[in-house]
Amino acid sequence: MSDTQPASGGFGPPSQPPPAPGHGAPQPAPGYGYPQQPGAAVPQQPGAGYTQQPGLGYPAAPPVGYPSAPGYGMGMQPSNGLGTAGLVLGIIGVVCSLTVFLWFFGIILGILAIVFGAIGRGKANRGEATNKGAATGGLVCGIVATVVLPVLGLILFAGIMGTAGTF
Repeated sequence: MSDTQPASGGFGPPSQPPPAPGHGAPQPAPGYGYPQQPGAAVPQQPGAGYTQQPGLGYPAAPPVGYPSAPGYGMGMQPSNGLGTAGLVLGIIGVVCSLTVFLWFFGIILGILAIVFGAIGRGKANRGEATNKGAATGGLVCGIVATVVLPVLGLILFAGIMGTAGTF
């Protein structure tokens, strides 16, 4: 055990009785980094009485952006899943729309990409997600897979059928 006042013959300064309070004895230092104010009551128990006192210069709450304690005060994580899903479905939809025998799946995946991309862009505009570019890419790829490529396919098919009758 460690003793702040070891007996004589032990290590440390020779033992002297502590001076009585108020007779030139230094007051104990306040705990937890609060400065000593003249005339302020010093807590007698550890952890007791360290409430916010006006004029100490310490803020009542931590600054914005700093958590009050480890693990607390953390913001919500961005939900980037819908924008990413829209981009992936849009890319697969474009590839399927370019393929002759998978065009039907390309249209379905394109519609899903439009829906997920639009929801993902809405979340990004509200600040709930951070991948606005991926959501926009999914929206564009979904529109290309759903509208542009089938229309181009119909024009190409009509052109082929129109030239086939002239021979």
